[in-house]
Amino acid sequence: MAGSTDPLVITFGEMLIDFVPDTAGVSLAESRAFIKAPGGAPANVACAISKLGGNSAFVGKVGDDEFGKMLVDILNQNGVNTDGVCFDREARTALAFVTLRKDGEREFMFYRNPSADMMLKESELNIGLIKKAKIFHYGSISLISEPCRSAHLAAMKAAREAGALLSYDPNVRIPLWPSPDTARSGIKSIWFDADFIKEFFFNLFLNCRTASTAL
Repeated sequence: MAGSTDPLVITFGEMLIDFVPDTAGVSLAESRAFIKAPGGAPANVACAISKLGGNSAFVGKVGDDEFGKMLVDILNQNGVNTDGVCFDREARTALAFVTLRKDGEREFMFYRNPSADMMLKESELNIGLIKKAKIFHYGSISLISEPCRSAHLAAMKAAREAGALLSYDPNVRIPLWPSPDTARSGIKSIWFDADFIKEFFFNLFLNCRTASTAL
């Protein structure tokens, strides 16, 4: 929890609002209403660690809007250190519409053109906080575009040089990348820097048959 002397786990990346249908098993087009929920895989991990009694912090950027303020409040309510969170006055907090259809497939629609998380700059990083991490956890979404990609790489470098273990969630979201090939190369670009990689189903990633051909 915030202020804890336990080893610090820092998560880096996107935090956004998920809108999910109020009825299960329908497509986005079929849904008549949506319920807003906090989202973003790295932020979710930070909250989970804190809820389990650990010491976590989140580093990222949200819009200086009602959704962004709501998300930071939720982190604080869950005991997550938010000293690494920035607010952007120009770009808005990202939105995503998400559903699980009857056929078991998830359906996503993203609104981030650009969103605040994409606009995080290296100069805005709280390097002092990042250097306190024992584990630095991140995804691949923050690699898609600049300036966030450079901020991501700088944060990884600072954490590694300070002795942190690096934890990577590939978190494949093909629609957010310019192309499947760009997604593959972007995700591969930091693959071997990680000490831990979250398991995922390679056959869902670009229809590749084996891990060796996927990455």
